[in-house]
Amino acid sequence: MGCPALSLDTFFSHVDPFMEYRKTVYEVSDQTIRSNRTDLSLFERFLEKRNIRTITGPAVMNFQAWLKTERDNSGASVNRKIYTLRSYGKYLRLADPEKAEALPFQDVLKIRIGYRDGPHALSTGQIKCVFEAIDRTTCLGIRDYAVYGLMYGLGLRVGEIYALNLQSLDLEEKTLTVVGKGKRQRTLHLSGQLPQILSEYLAVRPHFMNSKTSDALFLSKKGNRLSIRTMEDNFKKLLNRSSMRVWFRVSCHTLRHSFASHLNDQGVDIMVLQSLLGHSTTKSTQIYIHPSMQKVREALEKLPAVVYMNQLMETGALNLKFQSKARYRPKLFDVVLN
Repeated sequence: MGCPALSLDTFFSHVDPFMEYRKTVYEVSDQTIRSNRTDLSLFERFLEKRNIRTITGPAVMNFQAWLKTERDNSGASVNRKIYTLRSYGKYLRLADPEKAEALPFQDVLKIRIGYRDGPHALSTGQIKCVFEAIDRTTCLGIRDYAVYGLMYGLGLRVGEIYALNLQSLDLEEKTLTVVGKGKRQRTLHLSGQLPQILSEYLAVRPHFMNSKTSDALFLSKKGNRLSIRTMEDNFKKLLNRSSMRVWFRVSCHTLRHSFASHLNDQGVDIMVLQSLLGHSTTKSTQIYIHPSMQKVREALEKLPAVVYMNQLMETGALNLKFQSKARYRPKLFDVVLN
């Protein structure tokens, strides 16, 4: 006889207290709270659709398999959802509802797959195409130019942009104070065109609704704090308007990856990149680093064998000739008949 399993009604009846506990005690961000709610709601819909009434090991494994195969979630995305369930399960065991000790989340194996093909970065030319597609003759365009400028110019996450307040920006000192994951705070220097870009936005910000009463740095056209969803949706529209075309999926986060990759191409130390990106370890920073094709070519040109062959060709000691027509190669039937 197996252990008694927790019912769905009991399991999901503690979600609100769990979120309040996470926010008050652990001080997790609003974005994390929203992600946790989404994960738990998805799990609930999965169970209800299959008429599963108790939380069992097979139910959780089926959920994990469904995320990976039918929803086609990446390993990192599946792991995050299971982590949410695991955190909630720990909370329930402390809250001590009946049968909470039987929750199986701790035994679920982690999928050891991160990004499928590795995160991708845009070239500087592609970045230029994206920003040239922004209409800077409108207030919304000037705002978006500043938003995406911070994502690329400082490598900010969408959640960090969302949390920025007017007090976060000091144009006199040319600094921006950012609150990242885990409530970690970092102060970044505004260089290049960023001070001018932000000054232009602040000049038109009074034209937005609630500009005098809201502390949010970036406002929506309705006067609310500019939401993460709006930033992402506007970026998709921007990509469609631009002349930039790539084979991989591009999102707001691609600007952050591009920021790190371009600094890496310039020889910036990984410890500096870690500090700029707000990572707790360099392990997180490493996946953001992508040498450009130009850097790869330069590295290959420095290989001893390549250098030696180039020298031979320059002196005329080696003369490579390429045939304009390929030699005759026997067809499959020729081989078989002979």
